[in-house]
Formats: sequence, structure tokens, C-alpha cells
Amino acid sequence: MESKEWSSGVWTHLTAVRRQSPLVQCITNLVSMDLVANTLLSAGASPAMVHSVAEVPDFTPHIHALCVNVGTLTPDWLPSMKAAAELAAQLGKPWVLDPAAVSCSGFRLKACLELVELKPSVIKGNGSEIIALSGSASQCQTKGADSSHESTEAIEAAKSLALSSGAVVAVSGAVDIVTDGKRVIGVHNGTKMMQRITATGCSLAGLVAAFLAVDPLQPLEATVSAMSVFGIAGELGEELANGPASLRMHLIDSLYGLDETTVLSRVKVTRLG
Repeated sequence: MESKEWSSGVWTHLTAVRRQSPLVQCITNLVSMDLVANTLLSAGASPAMVHSVAEVPDFTPHIHALCVNVGTLTPDWLPSMKAAAELAAQLGKPWVLDPAAVSCSGFRLKACLELVELKPSVIKGNGSEIIALSGSASQCQTKGADSSHESTEAIEAAKSLALSSGAVVAVSGAVDIVTDGKRVIGVHNGTKMMQRITATGCSLAGLVAAFLAVDPLQPLEATVSAMSVFGIAGELGEELANGPASLRMHLIDSLYGLDETTVLSRVKVTRLG
């Protein structure tokens, strides 16, 4: 029953993205730019990979949402991320922080904590990233951008981070977790093979930004919808794929071709708390 209650909202969000084609600025890592842009295009959004700090004052006021991913963070890129996030927040535009591999260095952790202070609408990471960012980890446990924790192990850390930051927190994993610090929602769509394609998590963060752009006042619901849609596209893509390389192609095609019947029948969302 819960999935049926959510499914119509998921379809409404996707059709709104397709109709409005929101402009999403992505300051994302060098590995992910191609897949992030193609994910957004296939969903109906308009990606802009604008990362120069010199362009932020002119460009960022015109966007509908911002996605910041620190995967290949350098001291040269951090000012752009901060400037765009600060301006987006000032202008009331939703923005997503993806703290990729946040605990792998002190520089990266400090940068992400500073970005959290700029009030992201959504913080999306894997279990280990959310635990580290919340301050719940007693020591650094990292495999780069890979998670050492299941998403469900990070529920309390996610709730704590949501309450302290004011952001909706999304934890990707076998079951995706979305919380505003009070409600905890589980998204059960997706496929394990998606973890074998680099930048799927980064692409999901971009998709969340697009969904926030069309429903900025309901960030939890928009995030749940984006995660469900991406997961469904992955499920459909895996049915056609021979491995990770072909899944990448079929993922994009499946996202582009999603129809109402498929979405309504495949959404798997439950209330966990």
C-alpha cells in the first residue's frame, strides 16, 4: 500500500521535470561529468557543467538547482563550489551536496563541513560518507568513494545530520534511505550492478537536484522520487544488459523511455520510521 501511495507522486515529479526542463548547474568531478549530463538530459532536464568561479555571479542566478560533488576536489575548485552554493542559498534555489569520499583526507572533510554550513537542501552520500560527515565515526574508515557501511547502518547518523544541518539526507545503498530527521523513508528500487559503473552515485545527485527544482518546497518527497526513478531505470537497464558497460547505455535509454504504467507498477517505497 505504501508504494502505491508514493508512486503517483514519483510520476508527477518525473513529468514535471520533462515538462519544465530545469536548468541544473553541476560542479561535479572530472570522472562523472559525462554520465551526470546524460542522466539529466535523458530525464528531461538541462545540465550545465559550469564550474569557473568567474562565471558564478553571472550564471548561477539563472539556474533552477545546483549540484556540488567533491569527488575530484582541488583547492582551485573549492572557491567555485562555495560561491555557487552561497549564491544559490541566498536566492532560494535548491542545491545538493554530494560529499564523495569525504573521510579520505582532512582537506576534503573540512571542505565538506564548510559546504554544509552553506545550507544544502539535500546531502546525498553512501553510508560511510554520511557517518563521517555527521561526526559519528570515531576513526577514518574509507575505501575512497566506496562505502564500508550498509545504508541501514547510517540511519541514525543521517537523522542526526539532517537535524543539525536542516537538509534532507539521502543515503544510497541496497536500500536507499531518505530522512528529514524525523521521517525515514526506504527506496527499494535499483540493482547491484549499478555499483559497477563509475559515477552512478554522482548522476543520482544530479537527478535529485533536477527533481528539487520542480518541487523545492518538498525536498524529501522530491528526493524519494528521484531515487526511485533512477533505481527503476537501473532495473530495466539490467534486464537488457550483458554487463556494466551495456548497463550504462541501457540505464540512460530506460530513464529516457520511462512511462506512467512502468513507474506506477515498479515504485518500491516504504516508511521505515
